[in-house]
Amino acid sequence: MSAAISKSNHAKMQNPIIQFFKYIWLSIKIMLIVLKGHGGTRNKS
Repeated sequence: MSAAISKSNHAKMQNPIIQFFKYIWLSIKIMLIVLKGHGGTRNKS
C-alpha cells in the first residue's frame, strides 16, 4: 500500500504548512475572481 504513494507525495500530504499555503493561494485566487467579475452581480441582488 505504502509503495503506491511516492515519497514526495506522501511528504506533501503530511506537511500542514504546504496544505496551509495551498489553502491561502486558493482563497486568494477565488477572491480575485470574485472581485473581477462576480462581485458586481452579487452586490446588485
